[in-house]
Amino acid sequence: MFDGFWNNVFRYFRYFITTLLGVALNAFAPLIPLLKRPVTLIAILGLFGGTLVFVTLTLRAMLGLSTI
Repeated sequence: MFDGFWNNVFRYFRYFITTLLGVALNAFAPLIPLLKRPVTLIAILGLFGGTLVFVTLTLRAMLGLSTI
């Protein structure tokens, strides 16, 4: 009844990882040419860093992890 159960479980896990990587590559592929110019590279890194700080501070305030 359970012949090949774990084989199927690992196949679905590999399918999930492959699909996730494919979506990520297709989402970030248009940004690759923008990274060749230093000005846009700095702008994109600044935007990414600012977004990360914003999300971190927002989550910490919402969860009450620190007093801001």
